[in-house]
Amino acid sequence: MENATTVTSFILTAYSEMDNLKYLHFFVFLVLYILIIIVSSILTVVTYIERALHEPMYLLVCNLAVNGVYGSTGLLPALLGHLVSETHEVSLGCCLAQVFCLHTYATVEFTILAVMGYDRYIAVCYPLHYHSIMSISRTWKLIAFSWIYPCSIFIMYFSLTLRLTFCGRFIEKVYCVNFELVKLACAGASLINIVGLVSIIFFILPQLFMILFSYAQILRVCLRSSKESQIKALQTCTPHLLSVINYSVGSFFEIIQSRLNMSHVPPETRIFMSLYFILFPPMLNPVIYGMTIHAIRVRIFSMFRVRKW
Repeated sequence: MENATTVTSFILTAYSEMDNLKYLHFFVFLVLYILIIIVSSILTVVTYIERALHEPMYLLVCNLAVNGVYGSTGLLPALLGHLVSETHEVSLGCCLAQVFCLHTYATVEFTILAVMGYDRYIAVCYPLHYHSIMSISRTWKLIAFSWIYPCSIFIMYFSLTLRLTFCGRFIEKVYCVNFELVKLACAGASLINIVGLVSIIFFILPQLFMILFSYAQILRVCLRSSKESQIKALQTCTPHLLSVINYSVGSFFEIIQSRLNMSHVPPETRIFMSLYFILFPPMLNPVIYGMTIHAIRVRIFSMFRVRKW
């Protein structure tokens, strides 16, 4: 085992499983990254320049797109660099920065989705009071909360990781995550795992409760409403439900990869599962909202002078 003072960099071993097709992978990930930037930028620009879209739901969607760009930028440029590199080595500082970026992306994403669930709950259950409850000033406070609250919780937990010394260098992924770093620590891993579990519970439960409560109330109202009202509620909630499902799939993949022995799973499948979380929500969320919400779709098409449908 290496001396703790000598470990100042890590080797991302999963890249060795991509060497045979590394240029194909480079092209695919480059295209995906460009798509994420383009679709998120279009949605953000359209929301900014169209005053009619300065509504709570659209502002929340815009922040979801911005967070997607933030998260994908925390991974994909580094991933593209490693694909054409021969060493796949990352310094301790860069690894810690990537951990911070990817984890804050994930926690902010879930918090924004929880706030969006609350927004849909107000829109369906209290439509006459929607604009008074979800005022622009309150919406901006909720947006600020969506960024500050999860980042603050993770920073408190991450401060423990920053104090660790490491006795191992090999990370069996294509990027750095906190759990992998803790496994390489010389000492203190048990305490951080306990604190991490408590932090996850305190972080996940409020957001999960908000989403479940919102949709339980929406379902209750829909069951007592007319067919037309049910269809309208379904239309207004579908984009958010798709985004929550997309996020949940990525979370599930990441959890089973971190907690279970995946050595029997083909390398390509493991890499796909580990990258799903950071690729598909940022890429699909702007598409889901851009194509399913009529107001956004009309303005995007008019922006590019495409006949609306």
